[in-house]
Amino acid sequence: MLKIRKYAAIDIGSNAVRLLISTITEPENKETTFKKTSLVRVPIRLGADVFINGKISQENMVRMKDTMRAYSLLMKSHKIEKYKACATSAMRDANNGKELAAHILEDSGIDIEIIDGEHEAAIIAATDLHELIQDDKTYLYVDVGGGSTEFTLYSEGKTIASRSFKLGTVRLLNNMIDDSLWQEAEKWVKEQTKKYTKISLIGSGGNINNIFKSSGKKIGKPLSYLYLSSYYQLLNSLTYEDRISQLGMNTDRADVIIPATKIYLSAMKWSRSRKVYVPKIGLADGIIKSIYNETKKSE
Repeated sequence: MLKIRKYAAIDIGSNAVRLLISTITEPENKETTFKKTSLVRVPIRLGADVFINGKISQENMVRMKDTMRAYSLLMKSHKIEKYKACATSAMRDANNGKELAAHILEDSGIDIEIIDGEHEAAIIAATDLHELIQDDKTYLYVDVGGGSTEFTLYSEGKTIASRSFKLGTVRLLNNMIDDSLWQEAEKWVKEQTKKYTKISLIGSGGNINNIFKSSGKKIGKPLSYLYLSSYYQLLNSLTYEDRISQLGMNTDRADVIIPATKIYLSAMKWSRSRKVYVPKIGLADGIIKSIYNETKKSE
């Protein structure tokens, strides 16, 4: 008997908000498949408010409420059985984050869970990452967001260590990161990776996906340190307008991509990694997986 489930994940980040709709197909005696049916991204940069003023602006409160109302209607049209909405760094740090979550719950019925960096890293780790991770190798997984970066070290198929740092692209754009935080992240990565000789990076987040797409590489093939480094130089040589017109970037991508690339390059340098793999996964995929796993447990 073929079973089909429809789930949705809402990822409220510091640079954008996403709704992922996924169809899960469970054929009898065969492997379950997860198919992305729809992805709707809205560039609400909550981080720009929060990291500077400590709270979400009135304008973005209204935009968030409108977006959640739209997401609620889309989920209804798609006949979604279950959903989960998770908010990360920006809503976590905003002194009116809980207030906004309460307004949204009342307004559109969407219940937002505000999660910490460690929880975020754990959700992402529940994705199809294991398919990419070979048991005899060591990987440093780096997820760069607008408000924070999550580092997770995997070796021989196991999670060795995981940590979240407030090294986010929107924070960096607004010059809100002092050198001590860079040093702390560097020290942690070097400490955790020193006993391993050969480490590959796994990069996730909208920026590295954008770089990978423009590289023309086949899915599953890594980007080299040299490629990323020369791309970083190219980005820095172009103006914001040029990055939009010549590289075809979205307006909300063309600025954050520079600090994001700097974080990936730094992580590669600290871990002595020569290549970075870019699987198409992120928090939203992890949320879908976590709903599925919880559902299966309770059945």
